Amino acid sequence: MKRILLLFSILIGSCESVKEQVDLIITNATVYTVDASFSKAQAFAVKDGKFIAIGTNEEISEKYSTEQFIDAQGKAVVPGLIDAHCHFFRLGIDQQELDLVGTKSYDEILEKVKTFQLKNKRDFIIGRGWDQNDWEVKEFPTKEQLDVLYPETPVVLQRIDGHAYIVNQKALDLAGITMDTKAIGGEIIKMNGKITGILVDGPMDLVDAILPKPSKKVMIQALKDAQQIAINNGLTTVNDAGLSREVIELIDSLQQSGDLSMRVYAMISNAPENLDYYLDKGIIKTDYLNVRSVKVYGDGALGSRGAVLKASYTDQHNHFGAMVTPVDEIEKLAHRIAASSYQMNTHAIGDSANIVVLKAYKDALKGKKDRRWKVEHAQVIAPLDFDYFEEGIIPSIQPTHATSDMYWVADRLGAERVKGAYAYKTLLDKAGIVALGTDFPVEQVSPFLTFYAAVARKDTDGFPEGGFQSNDKLTREETLKGMTIWAAYSNFEEEEKGSIEVGKFADFVILEKDIMTIPEEEIATTTASRVFIAGKSLK
Repeated sequence: MKRILLLFSILIGSCESVKEQVDLIITNATVYTVDASFSKAQAFAVKDGKFIAIGTNEEISEKYSTEQFIDAQGKAVVPGLIDAHCHFFRLGIDQQELDLVGTKSYDEILEKVKTFQLKNKRDFIIGRGWDQNDWEVKEFPTKEQLDVLYPETPVVLQRIDGHAYIVNQKALDLAGITMDTKAIGGEIIKMNGKITGILVDGPMDLVDAILPKPSKKVMIQALKDAQQIAINNGLTTVNDAGLSREVIELIDSLQQSGDLSMRVYAMISNAPENLDYYLDKGIIKTDYLNVRSVKVYGDGALGSRGAVLKASYTDQHNHFGAMVTPVDEIEKLAHRIAASSYQMNTHAIGDSANIVVLKAYKDALKGKKDRRWKVEHAQVIAPLDFDYFEEGIIPSIQPTHATSDMYWVADRLGAERVKGAYAYKTLLDKAGIVALGTDFPVEQVSPFLTFYAAVARKDTDGFPEGGFQSNDKLTREETLKGMTIWAAYSNFEEEEKGSIEVGKFADFVILEKDIMTIPEEEIATTTASRVFIAGKSLK
């Protein structure tokens, strides 16, 4: 009998010894794998930064052992969330400047400027985030009070969408802007024979040229600050829409040294020096950085009336917006980029700008397959133009834009034209996929607000009942795909991320609440409980 017990003990021991040692095991979870069949699992194992097995609690515990074991206690686990359109570096820089988001009047802005300057004593006052559509008087401000407060200190305050400035006279003087300055690709707003201080789109470049350049130390801190905010919100990959070579190379160096863990799909800004360098160099790809696309600005934004419309703005007669990049230049760029290995990702808001971009894409991509070019925003589309998205063009859309703009967008577009705005379900039906993002810091960073806006089409107060243009709601499954596998596909990264599958990067998020099942009104306040990149816990 002793011999039998000894043999049994040896057998049990040998069974234990064949278990593969892994770095991490998650068990007792509700795992939404977002694989081809949208299957669910209970557990998975991670080794060397990748998923090596997914299955039931029993299947994983029988085959694998680890020193790092996490019992998810039934919580939902989703693939690492991807923000398909944001301004990651800009978010970090904003942490060091004056925050005007949520201000309810121009007087409140002036008070914030005074408080900020008393505390910081800046030689150049820079702020961002105002939106006149949130004010009782929904009109652009003018610079007179800024001129009185700061006659010798330049002041530049950016509208929330990044498509307009209010600046004082000192800033205008430094930028060389006068009544005779031509407004190329935008507008220098004038009233009663004077410049009001409002610059829309193109002329903003003249002010940008005199803004103080951040030091390398400031830039590094900005990237680290942005990473912490993004990870706290559950993001593991960000698509930064428009970066310089200097910033891209800084991101790469910080990732290589281990000081930056966020995965970044970096769109190069449409500048001659960037195009000359990157298109010739070709795609740059590491596990953490993907440089293979050009961000082009087609037009401006609806909020500042810079978006280009086929017919005039309903609330401003004979005003059509302005192309930031001229039509012929967009066409030339499309052919140049098509001859390279890069994607062309073009900002298009108005219906006129969208058809310009779609036609340019179609012409440049003749005979070319699987290029995955994107229209960033695809915000207002004429009924007959949706069909262009059936030809492999990917809509990169931001659901919270719909719920932020819904209060006033009909004033800009009129009752009929607004039906083709924020038409996410229509775009999905035509394109087969949509890539979802936030456009932060234009909108809040939270991907759960994105999820809520996509499926509910309401603000966080539950307005409007039934949802804004509810026929264009996405389902929860479609929305999760848009934030994971479809976003990864839009980046040519679907083989390495976007789902919880064997061989892919172990990027995943443990949620505080299950966004796939909880009542709709609870989605917006959901948070990320734990966030993992390459199997390492960063929150």
